Amino acid sequence: MAVKKPVGKKPAAKKAPVKKPAVKKVAAKKPAVAASKAKDLKSLEKKIGSVPKFFKDLTTKEPEMFNLVMKFEDHIWSDGKLTKKTKKLIAIAIAAALRDQHAVRAQLAGAKNVGCTKAEVEEALRVTFLLSGMPAYVYGRAQLDDVMK
Repeated sequence: MAVKKPVGKKPAAKKAPVKKPAVKKVAAKKPAVAASKAKDLKSLEKKIGSVPKFFKDLTTKEPEMFNLVMKFEDHIWSDGKLTKKTKKLIAIAIAAALRDQHAVRAQLAGAKNVGCTKAEVEEALRVTFLLSGMPAYVYGRAQLDDVMK
């Protein structure tokens, strides 16, 4: 009786293990980066009221992005044809129109830092009412009464 060889694939030849190049470990500089950005964060917090956690995390996770955003923030919030105070009232009105709770509260928290009174914010929210409707106005007023007592 003849032995038949199986038809099909030949057994795979064993490959020699591939050596991976050595990777040098670089010491992380995250704490130093975060420490150097603390002053920027304090300045930003004074301008806008409160800084979101994700933005604080940029100081260590994406410091280049943080620097770019800070330059943009400085450009936008600097006095120009409009004062910081006027810009703050616009920001509050826009945030209320969008019904963005975090943004409304953050902007309201910084309103006193640029000289906004509760009466001025109320007036800005009336413009929001005219252009965005009663829900946006009510939303902004509720946050105003809670943040600027």
